[in-house]
Amino acid sequence: MIMANHWNSVRLPRLRSWQRCSRHIREQRTRLYIIWKCTVILLSWDEQH
Repeated sequence: MIMANHWNSVRLPRLRSWQRCSRHIREQRTRLYIIWKCTVILLSWDEQH
C-alpha cells in the first residue's frame, strides 16, 4: 500500500505537467490553423479581385 501511494504521488506531477504541455500544444496548433486558413482566404480573395 505504501509503495502504491508513493508511485501515485510521483506520477501526478508528471501527468499534470504533460496535460499542461498538451493543452499548450493544442492551443498553438489551433492558432496556427486559424492563421493558415486566414492566409489562404486572403490569397484566394486577392486572386478573385
